[in-house]
Amino acid sequence: MVRRFAAAGLALVAAWSCATVPPPAPPAFYVEGVPNDQASRLRLDDRIAAEDAWKALRTGRPELARKYLLKLGTANPVREAGLAYADLLLGNLPEAEARFKSSVAGTPAMLPSRVGLAQIYESRRDRDKTFNEYREILKLAPDHRWARPRFEALRDDLVREAASAARAALAAGNRETAKRELLKVLFYAPETASAHLELARLYRLDKDRERALLHFRTAVESGTADKALLREYAEFLADAGELGQSLEVLEKLAEAEPRDTAASKRVEELRAKLGVYEIPSQYDAIPSLDIVTREDLAALIGVKFEAYLDVPARRTEILVDISVSWAQRYIVKVASLEIMTSYDNHTFQPRRVINRADLADAAVRLIGVLQGRGARFVPLVDTRRIQIADVSPDNLYFRAITSALGYQIMALTPERLFEPERAVSGEEAIRTMDLILRLAG
Repeated sequence: MVRRFAAAGLALVAAWSCATVPPPAPPAFYVEGVPNDQASRLRLDDRIAAEDAWKALRTGRPELARKYLLKLGTANPVREAGLAYADLLLGNLPEAEARFKSSVAGTPAMLPSRVGLAQIYESRRDRDKTFNEYREILKLAPDHRWARPRFEALRDDLVREAASAARAALAAGNRETAKRELLKVLFYAPETASAHLELARLYRLDKDRERALLHFRTAVESGTADKALLREYAEFLADAGELGQSLEVLEKLAEAEPRDTAASKRVEELRAKLGVYEIPSQYDAIPSLDIVTREDLAALIGVKFEAYLDVPARRTEILVDISVSWAQRYIVKVASLEIMTSYDNHTFQPRRVINRADLADAAVRLIGVLQGRGARFVPLVDTRRIQIADVSPDNLYFRAITSALGYQIMALTPERLFEPERAVSGEEAIRTMDLILRLAG
């Protein structure tokens, strides 16, 4: 009998000795590792203690972890974060939160404490605080494997809810609520172009130009702007008095959509309002011309003196032969200001060759207009002392020629000839206009 009990006892001892002790349950919370930059600052003994503490935390043994952590100095940021995790695993959430916050206050880059706070707020279903902590984690570690998917999922939920609330508010005519919800969308996802566009429209209705402009511009610059949005943005700019910016947007739209006649028409309207015109390609050829015509000279004056000629016309000119001239708009300007005169039959004769007498006449008339704008021109030579071998005082252009010589914008030959009938080259016409421009400045 005794032997039986002894045998049974030995069997039980053998069974206990062979039994496997079950491992501790994994913790209910995720434990973020100590950042390398923080671990490298620890002394060797402290680093070993921290490693042992984190092993204990990750295997669900917070009390053991606490023993290791208490070996670290009280000013050690790793100690505070580890003790916070111990409280977290033990279910002491208020104590854990206080320790995590203390750790972050002392060491803002302490990633484990940010992760711990995020989990506390997540457990409390406080989505805004959770979102903020996820965002702080991703600032420190943009590709954080634990936080990134959680952040994106939460962000998408929050954006979807706020956008839905904004649509409902708009449908009910509650613009203020709609704006608040749309601003929430942008808080969660600042790149959401649709929210910027809706806010721009609402601020436009409120006549809040600055905010409307900010959101319109952001929506357009998002890279998702379509033709309708660009046109809406351009019209807003025009209504706000920003005609130059409106024209720039419409020019891009017209360039991208050559068949969009409405955009092209609007471009021309704005150019007309701004006085902005494309210089025709024929203008670039003037310097190389052996002979310039009246339309060439009109264009030279119109382009070079554009800033000076923005004055009311002296009269309205009706010219019957300039509709096909490439310099039509410049001809109208110089003829209306009487810088270049038309003929009795209401023609301008744009292809007629300019001679030196014609150039002197137009140059002196141009100086008269510039003087009316406040420019000061002082003759460098007394016209009474000027002697011209081939232009008599009874010549129709004598006064214009002597004045041009007096201002020294034109010159005589060594033989004191003016050569009034000689055709003017592009180079000579440009030189004369540049001299006048220099004197005017």
